Formats: sequence, C-alpha cells, structure tokens
Amino acid sequence: MSTGLVMVLTGDGKGKTTSALGMAMRAVGHGMRVCFIQFIKGSWRYGELEAVKRYSDLLDFYVMGRGFTLKSKDLEKDTRAAAEAWKFAREVIFKGDYQMVILDEFTYILNYEMISMNEFMDVLGRKPRELHLVITGRQAPEQILKAADMITEMQAVKHHYRSGVKAQKGIEF
Repeated sequence: MSTGLVMVLTGDGKGKTTSALGMAMRAVGHGMRVCFIQFIKGSWRYGELEAVKRYSDLLDFYVMGRGFTLKSKDLEKDTRAAAEAWKFAREVIFKGDYQMVILDEFTYILNYEMISMNEFMDVLGRKPRELHLVITGRQAPEQILKAADMITEMQAVKHHYRSGVKAQKGIEF
C-alpha cells in the first residue's frame, strides 16, 4: 500500500459526506477496511445507514453525534458526546484495523472547541503512515488545511432549498 493521505472535504456546498461515502465505497471495492464516524448527524434515519449495511464485512459506520446545531438545547451534552466520539476515533486511528478512517463533520468539533486543536494535530502527526484519513465539514481550520495532502472545497452555486423545495429522501438523507 502507498502512503496514507490526509484528505479534507470542506466548503459551504452540499456533498461533503456524500463524497466521503464515495471514497469509502471505492476503498471497500478494493477490499480495504473502512471506519466511518459521524460526529454531528443525529438519530434520524439516513439512506446511507441502510446502504452501508450491505458492506458490513468491510465498512463500520458509527453515528456518534446528537444532531448538534447552533440552537442546541444542551450544548454541554453535545460537547460530552463529541469528546466520547473523539476518544473512540483516536482508538480507531491507532488500532490498525482499518486502512481508511473518515471523520465526518469533524471540523465543527474543532471550530466549536469541543476538542483541542493541539490534541488533534498531535494525533494527526502520529497517525499510522499507511492510514488514509478523511475529514469533512465546513470551515476546515487552517492548521488542518496546511497538513492535508488533498483538499476539495464544495461550493454552493445553486440549491433547491432556496426556491422552497424541502429535503428529499435519497437526495438529502
């Protein structure tokens, strides 16, 4: 295997999680083991959760967030959930069971200082050489961008929300 990459999917447009799922599917297609950890998504049913069950031999999918938003009713509880998810992610990164680890919506955890940027950068600097690490979320911090091998920025050009079309099954969830 070649050197593991740090890949960042960021920006204000849609498609960051979907792109990460595409990377996961590509990796699984090559027989690689992938761990996908969602830091923010809440408990409601997403189509990707149903789809990944078909690849459970190679793809482990964890929804660890509480659906955090700026209007959270319990920011302290959200912060504890984020800390637990980060603790789990650190263990996964160093355990050696996976060739790819995806930290979905992870930039929010850093931007809201739910975990320390210094702690994350320390883990990033010590990650196994062969591990691919994918980080998604809006407003990726500059330190992560500098450390990344690949950055893709999703740009919102036009979106059906703006014309009043609601979220639809198979498109947004």
